[in-house]
Amino acid sequence: MVQESRTIGERYSGHSNDDERRIGDEFERKDGYRVNKSESYASVWDAIADTPEEAANLRARAELMQKIVARLKQHEWTQAEAASRCVVTQPRINDLLRGRVSRFSLDALVNIATALGCRVRVDLEAA
Repeated sequence: MVQESRTIGERYSGHSNDDERRIGDEFERKDGYRVNKSESYASVWDAIADTPEEAANLRARAELMQKIVARLKQHEWTQAEAASRCVVTQPRINDLLRGRVSRFSLDALVNIATALGCRVRVDLEAA
């Protein structure tokens, strides 16, 4: 389990502890939002996502990105060469290599994987 040490507000807006007051195990920010700082999550995706569906989507995109990056590294192409083969721009390959999950949809990642000659499968399992 990942132990969350920052509040939701700090993660998204940069609020510091100076903007909060302690109430038992919770903290209340000046804007009235209460956060339990000892929350724990099953994964980092669960911690940053607003819904379980969003967490599942982030997890799927990250997993697919990792596999595409591993495939690209096997070929030892430059970013420009990889972009040409994947029919995307070099900055998109850079985003991919840097793990910028939020910049890719599942559709875009499937298209990139297919351009690399990969077949994408989706597995479902009970949660």
